[in-house]
Amino acid sequence: MRVLILGCGYVGLALGRRLVASGCSVVGLRRSKIADQELIAAGIEPVQGDITCLADLDRLKGRFDGVINTVSSSRGGADVYRHVYLGGAENLITWARDRAIRRMIYTSSTSVYGQTDGGWVSETDPAEAAGETGRLLLATESVFMQANSSNGMEVVVLRVGGIYGPDRGHLFRQFLAGEAQLEPRGGRWINMIHRDDVAGAIETVLSLANPQGLYNAVDDEPVLQGDFLAYLANKTGRLLPPMVETNVSGGNRKRGITHKKVSNRRLRTEAGWVPLYPNFRKGYAAQIEESQKGV
Repeated sequence: MRVLILGCGYVGLALGRRLVASGCSVVGLRRSKIADQELIAAGIEPVQGDITCLADLDRLKGRFDGVINTVSSSRGGADVYRHVYLGGAENLITWARDRAIRRMIYTSSTSVYGQTDGGWVSETDPAEAAGETGRLLLATESVFMQANSSNGMEVVVLRVGGIYGPDRGHLFRQFLAGEAQLEPRGGRWINMIHRDDVAGAIETVLSLANPQGLYNAVDDEPVLQGDFLAYLANKTGRLLPPMVETNVSGGNRKRGITHKKVSNRRLRTEAGWVPLYPNFRKGYAAQIEESQKGV
């Protein structure tokens, strides 16, 4: 199998390593050549290009069995989302139209679920994003979904939770820097997934004979923000952060503040995905240990 990974960065590199180890030929497209040697060392063929430039995609040589879109907005706002995600998706579908691609996978976000009642949500629940960027992610999903089955190409959308792993984890890094704040009444539910498990989920879906069109990619155990910070404080010996009053239904988060537990049942039970790190305690163990060195 020959696979193209678009935005071959934090997740894409981990995915590429797995695919190369399983015998795939992997091409990794990035906007910069800075990490070329890292890709080469992983057995990935590096290609410089930008998904927002159709000419860059047209320069890609050869046939691809699978195309994985792991492109990131680099923390940009709505204008960047519109350009990178929505515009990039339109370019990608245009490029793929005349190519015999068996399967395309797009990594979206669980932020498209706007629920605030603290209950469980699955792929069958409505996705009504609270913020503008979340709505742009939904529009991007729609571009991919509409292309499903065109020219025999299967499209799968993975709605991915908050990604953490080596050198990543927003709330964890805030905690270590003394910048985290406790939300009242335990705070909102956090749905996370380790970087390596995102890569494993993509590999699982890529290899399925008859995949569903949509999967949630999160670990087994959502955690309340307050419980997560209390766990970190206990493990590191640091003080709990101060309490701050927030409104769980509003705020200034670019994707909107939500309060829900995301289910991975379809990915786990129906697709057979098994996470290496089924909960945050296992996933953060190495990073917590590393943070304690020299303390």
